[in-house]
Amino acid sequence: MQLIKSSKDRTTTGRLEPPAWRRRVRILLNVVACLFLGALSIWLAVRVTPMQTVKAAGQTVQVGATSPRLSGSGPGEVNLFGQAISTRPEFRGPIRPRLELTHITINAQVGQFARDGDHGTLDLSARLTDGWRRYLLWETLVSAGFSALLLAALAGVQHWSGATRVKVLATGVLCVLAANSACVYLLASSTPEALKRVRSVEDLVGRAPSSPVPPARGPALNDVNAVVIGDSTAAAMGNPLVDDPDALDRACKRSRDSYAVYLAQSNRWKVLNLACSGATVASGLLDVQNVGHRVAPPQLAVAQRASKASVVIVSIGANDVRWAQLTGLCLAAKACDDRASTAYYQQQLNTFAKDYYDLLGQLNRLPQHPTVLINQYYDPFGENVDCLRSQGVDQAMADALRGRLADMNALLDRGARAFGFRSVPQHFSGHGLCSQGPFVQGTGAEAPLHPTAAGELAIALADQQALNAPAPQPTVSPSSP
Repeated sequence: MQLIKSSKDRTTTGRLEPPAWRRRVRILLNVVACLFLGALSIWLAVRVTPMQTVKAAGQTVQVGATSPRLSGSGPGEVNLFGQAISTRPEFRGPIRPRLELTHITINAQVGQFARDGDHGTLDLSARLTDGWRRYLLWETLVSAGFSALLLAALAGVQHWSGATRVKVLATGVLCVLAANSACVYLLASSTPEALKRVRSVEDLVGRAPSSPVPPARGPALNDVNAVVIGDSTAAAMGNPLVDDPDALDRACKRSRDSYAVYLAQSNRWKVLNLACSGATVASGLLDVQNVGHRVAPPQLAVAQRASKASVVIVSIGANDVRWAQLTGLCLAAKACDDRASTAYYQQQLNTFAKDYYDLLGQLNRLPQHPTVLINQYYDPFGENVDCLRSQGVDQAMADALRGRLADMNALLDRGARAFGFRSVPQHFSGHGLCSQGPFVQGTGAEAPLHPTAAGELAIALADQQALNAPAPQPTVSPSSP
């Protein structure tokens, strides 16, 4: 008996832990595992819970949450034109809102895009708050589901009995729900109030300081009556060059058959044509443009030297939305209404909308307040595309490309009307590429699908008609950003 008792004492005082300690350690490890799985459930739920879509005044915003963070407060996140930007408002708690602007139209201005109907009330903030609450409800349910799955897996690994398994699952799910509620409904209780104060993109991400294009150096061009800025359509690329061209005229492919020349002749104006092939708003109109081995100054900077010009005509957009690349993508895919090209084009339109709005704002602030014409784009195909079938363009593809042009023209039109500028549609009806008298250059020409001299004349006639029409009323104030 003494020998047996001595053996038990060695077991008790030896290196092996007593059964009580083993049980306590095992319980502690299980508690830690449950807490870890609970936190993992909440993290996974935030990652996979679908964002909630809200709409206000034709705009579409998706509302979700950023990944949980350990800090007690901080900014949320806005995905604007594909770029993640921290919000100006700060939100309490580890779970903060994430907003994605998936569809924006310039019906008044990008900054204030939530004006509701005739009452002029702003309903964006209410919609955002509703979307946030819907998202949190779904996130809570998803986190409970994840916790149940993970705890069931843990119970299977531990070979718990049925009663223990039910008890652990119920306790774990309740703990996750409680923790999630603490993170969201208590710590993030200020989020709805913060969202209620959001009435514009500016409220969310702040407003970048405006950088007006300064006038270019050089003598004033006081004898200029009108200025044309834009891309290869305004330069009349593919037609004979201007008389006595300089190096920049050659690089930009400016033609004596441009609509600027026709307008000068019909009105006895001196027209300064600054348009350049390949120009975009960001690279050409508001900033320098590399053209071959030349650097063209910002067109708007040079235009400001003509401080007495009463008319400014703008033709821009095709290069901004990468029209040539889109056409190539359509030809490669044998379709132009597939998801890939649609997503690509929508992204280009969103980026162009931002740059275009910046351009309109700067034109609106010109001190002489000129009459501004925004030229839309013409349909180069027309109703008959038989001559293009050998190149893979059928009627369905032409219709799809025509629809893309309509989207861009609608954006050009809305922006122009917002500022009280004149939006000028271009109609080449009966003179498409495959017609007897095309207004566009053929696919084998130097500048395929660009206007011929006759097409440039048609644009000049449309602009002249717009100049004779009454001026529209702007829908934004001159002080708009």
